[in-house]
Amino acid sequence: MAHPPCWRLLAVFILMVTEAHASGNTTRCRLVHNTTSESKVLSVLEPLTNQNFTAKTKVADEEYTYVFQVCGDADGMKDAGLVQRGKDGKQVLIGNYSLTQVVRGSDWLLLIYLGGEKYHEHCSKEPRKAMIMISCDRSKVAGPLTVVLEDRERDTECFYLFELDSSAVCPVIESRLSTGSILLIVCSSCLAVYLITGFLYQRLIVGAKGVEQFPNYCFWTEIGNLSADGCDFVCRSRGSREDPPTYRGVSTEPLEEPEERDDHLLPM
Repeated sequence: MAHPPCWRLLAVFILMVTEAHASGNTTRCRLVHNTTSESKVLSVLEPLTNQNFTAKTKVADEEYTYVFQVCGDADGMKDAGLVQRGKDGKQVLIGNYSLTQVVRGSDWLLLIYLGGEKYHEHCSKEPRKAMIMISCDRSKVAGPLTVVLEDRERDTECFYLFELDSSAVCPVIESRLSTGSILLIVCSSCLAVYLITGFLYQRLIVGAKGVEQFPNYCFWTEIGNLSADGCDFVCRSRGSREDPPTYRGVSTEPLEEPEERDDHLLPM
């Protein structure tokens, strides 16, 4: 028995390792609650991993660039899920993917990165937090990142809000075909195969011409008569038809009136 070359085994092994690694990129996010349900929800974002999404914003004289990555080092910063970069190149950690929360809706997913750099003056100097709303859009794998707002005018629970459209969070469309529709499609397909193969057989093998090329032509021409015979056999009575019986003791023939004798009128 011949053994496969070593290079083939090596190629299969590398492919398996690569696929396993690619399918587990979202596991680099460390969930705060670490529940199985959240892990499954997070896995739908696998097509968005290993790529940076950027958005720019300008407030007064300040201009910032935000870099977001799903469960990866955004803008090259270790453990950073979302980074703010100023014009001078200074990086500020907005959210850490080692502290991740996820909320799933019917056609959207909210990804929350906690543990960012603390505010210097706002929000009671609490750590920054990034919230990325990923909405369903079947027309694109991943749309551009959009900055919605930075809510820092409160004492606690401040956050940065971003939007991103992606087909990754879209619900699976179930087949809307009913059982009857499926049966109709199957029957129509079988009928088409029957007609095409029968026509080719009659024309190329048998050498039929005209309407005789139609498969089982003789049978189909007699189908009407056969149906009529079957209906006659099932629905019509085969017994002898008899006239309705008359009442007993009553003759059906007209009664003859007795002859009137006038012998008594003759003279004696």
